Amino acid sequence: MQFDDDANLDTSEVKDVRGSRIPGGKATVGGGIVGLIALVLGLLFGVGPDQLGLSDGSPQPVATSSSAAQVQQACRTGHDANAREDCRLVAVVNSTQDFWKQEFTRRGGQYGPASTVFFTGRVNTACGAATSAVGPFYCPADRQVYLDLGFFDELRTKFGASGGPFAQAYVVAHEYGHHIQNLTGTLQRAQDGRQGANSNAVKVELQADCYAGVWARNATRTPDKSTGRPLITSLTDQDIRDGLDAAAAVGDDRIQEKFQGRVTPESWTHGSAEQRQQWFYQGYRTGDMAQCNTFR
Repeated sequence: MQFDDDANLDTSEVKDVRGSRIPGGKATVGGGIVGLIALVLGLLFGVGPDQLGLSDGSPQPVATSSSAAQVQQACRTGHDANAREDCRLVAVVNSTQDFWKQEFTRRGGQYGPASTVFFTGRVNTACGAATSAVGPFYCPADRQVYLDLGFFDELRTKFGASGGPFAQAYVVAHEYGHHIQNLTGTLQRAQDGRQGANSNAVKVELQADCYAGVWARNATRTPDKSTGRPLITSLTDQDIRDGLDAAAAVGDDRIQEKFQGRVTPESWTHGSAEQRQQWFYQGYRTGDMAQCNTFR
């Protein structure tokens, strides 16, 4: 995955609170088995941490002198995105939102943007407080994606994904898929509390995978607002394989087999590895959000 070196990155779409602290209290979820269970339940889930039982009512993070909005200082151009992981993720956020804004306009709608928050360790949101153990998530109450960049190491070391820049891009695009569902009214279908292979929770997650694939298909032909040229200049077959591999690694069956030694479809919340790959590729193959109806 390569970016246009001369493109200007829009860092206003990312809030960098890494290194911030939350005064007082302790997080309700930490490491060990409790954190692992939370991670398995919450990984790439489309709801806030309060619905996973992770909220502790702590105050908002307070920035320390070390946080200082790193991406706003370091991530200026596509050249920076080609050189730094955090800048690359800023560029992916920019590209994703460029595409969806233009897609909504093309369809006669209006896109409401969503910020991405980079945090370290724990964060407070309009959906409740959470630690990194939850994995990346989207909070519909404040329309923000939350991401601890350390998750990408866990994606490889704990879940066995091959990794790579586009695996990271897939995760971000999946979360923005939840934002699209929030804007179109389908995200609330996952809030009925049901689990299982045929549950709405699974269908919502698979649709977000499909939307990630739709963005990927269109990424190299979506003009960036700063240059009029695509921000992402190339996606290779290997990039797409890395995305498919990441989608499979976080399939419910893979996670359950790895961490509990058996597969229990009645408790699925995200779908199987095969389903996640299938729907990401459906979006990538067609490039059409209308082909992402997982509720049929």
